[in-house]
Amino acid sequence: MTRLLPVRDELLGGDARPLYLGWLARLGNDELHDDEIEPPVPAGLQALTPAQVALAEFLMLDADWLAAAAEASPSLLAPESSGSEDSRFDPWLRELPAEEMRAKLRMLLQGRSREAERMLRNAFLKWDKGRNTKQLNLPRRRRISEIESRVASHRAIREKKEQEARQATEARRRKVRTRYLTSLLEQEDTAWSSIDAQLRRTTGNAYDQAFQKLQDLAAAYENARRDAVFRRRLAQLMSSRDKRAAWLARLQKAGYLWQPKS
Repeated sequence: MTRLLPVRDELLGGDARPLYLGWLARLGNDELHDDEIEPPVPAGLQALTPAQVALAEFLMLDADWLAAAAEASPSLLAPESSGSEDSRFDPWLRELPAEEMRAKLRMLLQGRSREAERMLRNAFLKWDKGRNTKQLNLPRRRRISEIESRVASHRAIREKKEQEARQATEARRRKVRTRYLTSLLEQEDTAWSSIDAQLRRTTGNAYDQAFQKLQDLAAAYENARRDAVFRRRLAQLMSSRDKRAAWLARLQKAGYLWQPKS
């Protein structure tokens, strides 16, 4: 819930994106019909704030529906294209009646700074919206069915990216694994000695550790196309080391080509 707290200030500052996310949640709950019209699409749906991301997660919004809805969302104006905050406020401040200014200053002196800021910001946003309505190229409001028609496309894009990410992760994992297996063969005598030392402990945990190292060695020899060497080294190990049933069962279950003598 801590992550959601900034949403209140964003709403008070005139950011309508949380409200649109709430409307999308109604879609997820099957509360709307295909022919219903969406509300005005706020700017910046493609770049939600951290609090809005948390809100989308809390509402369990479908990521593909959100991406489809965001197609009609204008980008937020960058500071360099919209000018500084001061330059935006100046025309409005010049029109603000002196009595209203005194009223807000009085609120500041009374310790009601947040209330004064909220009222001033809302008044400015209302003025700014009215001034620019004719200049804005507002997106056409779509029917729910129109948004839905784009969901499959975004789902395919998302799934492709996720698949590519999984493949990249798997490639990195294989690369690390290959380096590790190569390092085992660079010190194969040490690796076999480590297995032998674990077997001497004759405990279940020691057998587990020895068997894990043995599996790694088997994979290393297989990668190097030296399977025969692995079988020979394993036979040498077993000729001089523990032949307890618990250890033999592990070898047989793994399918290693070694059978104990009757």
